[in-house]
Amino acid sequence: MKALCYHGPYDVRYDSVDDPTLRDRQDVLVKVSACSICGSDLHIYHGAGAAFTEGVGFCIGHEAVGEVVETGSGVNTLRPGDRVMIPGAVGCGSCSNCLRGNVRNCQKGQQQVFGLGPALPGSQAEAVRVPFGDFNLGLIPDGVSTDQALMLTDAQATAWFGCRNAEIAAGDVFVIIGLGPIGLMAIDTAKIMGAGRIFAIDPIKERRDIAARLGADPMPPEEAIEHVRSETKGRMADKVLEAVGADATISMALEMVRREGVVSVIGVNKNPAFPFPMGMALSKGVTFRIGTTSPPETWRELVPLVQQGRLRPEQFITTRLALSEGAEAYRQLDARSPGVLKTVITP
Repeated sequence: MKALCYHGPYDVRYDSVDDPTLRDRQDVLVKVSACSICGSDLHIYHGAGAAFTEGVGFCIGHEAVGEVVETGSGVNTLRPGDRVMIPGAVGCGSCSNCLRGNVRNCQKGQQQVFGLGPALPGSQAEAVRVPFGDFNLGLIPDGVSTDQALMLTDAQATAWFGCRNAEIAAGDVFVIIGLGPIGLMAIDTAKIMGAGRIFAIDPIKERRDIAARLGADPMPPEEAIEHVRSETKGRMADKVLEAVGADATISMALEMVRREGVVSVIGVNKNPAFPFPMGMALSKGVTFRIGTTSPPETWRELVPLVQQGRLRPEQFITTRLALSEGAEAYRQLDARSPGVLKTVITP
């Protein structure tokens, strides 16, 4: 089959790879109908793949939807022809955390993310093997389109997770740093959770304009701290969501939050030498949370909101390309090309 594979920094190729096969009686094979590129895929694109594998040539990607084509003898809830969501992460499917959908914290240590190495090949491919399929796949519900389901596999789920970790309460002054698709999705999410005023920060004017249309107060990073200080009369923001992962933006989030406020970080940062301002955080009594989401854990809340039209994550899809154009898709996203937010790829 064909797939997008990592061959080194800035080197994604449209390759021929072995077809996936059932390895376990609980495996499910899914024919991918659509996949997408997540902002965190750029970390691999930039060379972080070496942190997860000893080699190259593995299939990447962790956001996809498709159709079940084959199931192992131990699969009970899925049949060929079922339309399914493939979440970015999977777990054992039997511990209490996994049964709640909290697969990223599998109590048996079997949590994995698609596309970080050859152990669990990614979903930017014509087909993918899903372990423990009964628990690690979700049927696409009635009233949810393919595009919407694709956003629920990670992006919208991550926006919800980040806002929930921020403990947004009615009337809160809320700041979002980073207006990629997830940051933009967080605007509507925060409104549903009750945020009063929302400030949105990004260096790209095009993205700030979208945030304004969604009802946020946009600003460039160089003006953000003083603007929020002025608008809150020095009190600063009740809650801050950081969706970039850079040292500078995490530091900005900590500076922008009020005393006893909450900072929620969903941007990927693995800098072991990050200069955390411990004295300031201690003095202000800041609650600081950082982590990644387990998409299935969010579906009970998100699916009804999508079905009701209260959340429209598909509105941020701007680009559609064939799988054979995957290298160009990565190049566009990395360059922050005008008009490119979320790219859907069709095998």
